[in-house]
Amino acid sequence: MNSKLKLRLKAAGLGVCTFGLAFGAWLPCLHLLYTKPVSSFYRESGISPKTRELAARHLRLWRDPVSRTAELKKMRGSNAEWDFMGRSFLVWSLANMGLREPQMKAQYLPVIDQFIQETVRIEQQDGIYTFLMPYAKARPYVVKPARSLFIDGEIALMMGARRMLQEEPAYKQPMMERLNAIEQRWRANPIMAAESYPDECWTFDHAVALAAFKIADRLDGTDHSALCKRWVEIAKEKLIHKETGLLVSSFQTDGTQLDGPEGSTVWMVVHCLNVVDQEFARDQYRRARRELGRVVLGFGYGTEWPSSWQGPRDIDSGMVIPGFEVSAGSSGMAFMAASTFHDWEFLKALNATLDMAAFPSRKNGELKYCGSNQVGDAALLYASVLGPLWERTTKP
Repeated sequence: MNSKLKLRLKAAGLGVCTFGLAFGAWLPCLHLLYTKPVSSFYRESGISPKTRELAARHLRLWRDPVSRTAELKKMRGSNAEWDFMGRSFLVWSLANMGLREPQMKAQYLPVIDQFIQETVRIEQQDGIYTFLMPYAKARPYVVKPARSLFIDGEIALMMGARRMLQEEPAYKQPMMERLNAIEQRWRANPIMAAESYPDECWTFDHAVALAAFKIADRLDGTDHSALCKRWVEIAKEKLIHKETGLLVSSFQTDGTQLDGPEGSTVWMVVHCLNVVDQEFARDQYRRARRELGRVVLGFGYGTEWPSSWQGPRDIDSGMVIPGFEVSAGSSGMAFMAASTFHDWEFLKALNATLDMAAFPSRKNGELKYCGSNQVGDAALLYASVLGPLWERTTKP
């Protein structure tokens, strides 16, 4: 080996070492480029600029039939549930925004009514399967006639949120009819389970229904406290994953557990449970934060499963990055839980990841995340404004 070659190799090795040292020193500082105060995403009063930009895009989409049709077609091509859930999160978001800024209520109410009325019309016209994934038709529902708790619970909560913002008598009876149907099925089942899909019950949907019952009690003077308390008692006994103490995600009508704890479910569950049983909700959040929440080099994210349980990847999990096990579905829903429990450090780290990895695009005062979709952005919008609806529901 001649001297020139040795010098070149030595120089190359030195260069690699220098790059490695520089990269190692720079990487821990990367998050500083994206870390912003929590108030850039969530404020305990008022609305952040980012929230306004997110809301502006959604409002334009729903006011523009061409844009809305294109967006819904794209989502329904992957998952018909996303069409339905996008509507729910937007209604819940606008209700909270109206409670935060009463002077804007007159602008939000017609949009909320459009969401609710169109959603109910589609369900009545095309049936429940229009908002469900195709496998819902693979076998019959155990309980007849076929109903989906997923649909009944979210529509009831949409109507309740709207009525909390401003009472609308036209929604009172339809809301109570859905809740009465849920209550009848819960009381007829030993573990208070109701199907979302045939013999498939989701904790997510039960938690949403529980929140709807609490809002109904506030609005109409009913009392479902014993019903809600009993559901929580049974859940603690029958629906807990032994290794983590977290609620499982899905189960059969006889209580047989199907899926263990999943981030795309449990973060929303703890948010809803906080209006039903705050002590249990906070305990579940602490467990979820320990088992599923991660902060690495200043960037926060959620995993879909705890280390003690590995489930099948599905449409709700979203893309899961191997190694770090970053789940898009879990990470998005984690924003709701962190906002609910005022976990500012985790929320700040989640927001840093969002701005770095979700490819924000701003145009004409609107914000969308290119790494997300309409329902994902709607869930983020909800996470940035939640609070007032639950506070009004639980206020003495």
